[in-house]
Amino acid sequence: MPRIRRRTALAAGAALWLLSVPAACLFGPFDIGPAEVLHLLGAAAGVPVSGHVDPTRLLVVGDIRLARVCLSLLVGGGLAMAGVVFQGVLRNPLADPFTLGVSSGAALGASVAISFGVTLPAAVAPALVAGLGVVTPAALFGAFAALSLVLLLGTAAGSFRRETVVLAGVVVSTFLAALVSLVKALDEESVSSIVFWIMGSLQGRGWAHTAVLLPPLVLGLAAVVRHARDLDVLALGDTQASQLGMRTGYVRCVLLCGASCITAGCVAVSGVIGFVGLVVPHLLRLVLGAAHGPLLIGAWFGGGILLLWSDVVARTLLSGGAELPVGVVTALVGGPFFCLLLQREQRRERP
Repeated sequence: MPRIRRRTALAAGAALWLLSVPAACLFGPFDIGPAEVLHLLGAAAGVPVSGHVDPTRLLVVGDIRLARVCLSLLVGGGLAMAGVVFQGVLRNPLADPFTLGVSSGAALGASVAISFGVTLPAAVAPALVAGLGVVTPAALFGAFAALSLVLLLGTAAGSFRRETVVLAGVVVSTFLAALVSLVKALDEESVSSIVFWIMGSLQGRGWAHTAVLLPPLVLGLAAVVRHARDLDVLALGDTQASQLGMRTGYVRCVLLCGASCITAGCVAVSGVIGFVGLVVPHLLRLVLGAAHGPLLIGAWFGGGILLLWSDVVARTLLSGGAELPVGVVTALVGGPFFCLLLQREQRRERP
């Protein structure tokens, strides 16, 4: 892959990522023109602006639309980067951010909070409780609990094996999904709320949710970025990686924990949004090649752009202020697209 072409593609992705922020703030039931949106975004950012600023319109653009746009970019980019890591570490093109049961753990935590009205003492986390209630922190706790259980089962024999970890993820995910079904059966009044959360949505999300997402996202990104080059070495195989002096078990564990940490934070604030971490890495490999450094950067921009505009479609497609779950939109876009990618790969492999 020529370096100039790769840099051009990444620069184009970064430019589109930046331009998408003001563009996505144009859409909503409250009609605001492009010039006024830019004016309000400047005021929301603290930039001195001329003219009168309507407080109501500033609230709509700065506290509602911009918060949702930023959250979409963070969640989409995080899920896509996690997908790159999972596919690289597990050497499985079908791996995605939910391979290790993180989504099922988050779904169980959220379902319990929604169904049984679990509350946290204000003295424990007053700002969190006041801003979000308990569903988001419960989902975050469930995601990390599921990840811990999978890693405990996957490394019980004292060694790290990809097949064992994946199998542990499947088992834990299936068991937790059954518990979610049990919770829905015990409280039928909460079924619609649980199902809507599981389908993935950014409706009603704001800056408080971004604050919850940032700690696990930053922690996971730090682990992934630090070992980004090690993904290329792992692709050579365990034997070659060990001969080059890499502690393969340790590096794999750090990368999986980092990617799962990112996924846990994303799922906690947005619900389960599929296909972003599966389709985006495959698409970017066609443009950027197989080197994981550029691939991770491209995934951050590509995943954010995909989820942002999927969310725009989800909140504008229906009339009357109704919204589709954004997970439905990503599935409708990603499913057929992934089928086309599979057909393309099959044609390439034929003699």
